[in-house]
Amino acid sequence: NLNSAGIDHLNLDVKNLEHTVEFYNKLFGYTVLKEQPEENSKIIGNEHLKLCLYQKDEFEYFKKNGYNHFGLHINNFEDIVQKCKELDIEIYYGGPIDWERSSSIYIKDPNGDEIELAKEFGGGL
Repeated sequence: NLNSAGIDHLNLDVKNLEHTVEFYNKLFGYTVLKEQPEENSKIIGNEHLKLCLYQKDEFEYFKKNGYNHFGLHINNFEDIVQKCKELDIEIYYGGPIDWERSSSIYIKDPNGDEIELAKEFGGGL
């Protein structure tokens, strides 16, 4: 078997590259790691995760075509609700959801991608 250490990156189509970069910077502190102007693209992230963002002018809004959401482990989970309020980011499903070994909240980025923000890595499994 291959030894996978985690998700390396996600490629996401976006409607507005700059607006999306700003969203991820304000909420997670992700910085631009590489500019790819020939592809109308930027790679953003931190030492744990990279997001490869590609602006597509025909892109309107995320549609679920085989994937539902992506999840991020948040070390300072107790700060999520306040940070989302500060940035006027809607929290879905009535707020934090308590699972057997973790808690999560769900938000959407400016393109409609649903993001789970989890207290325990891997749901505590």
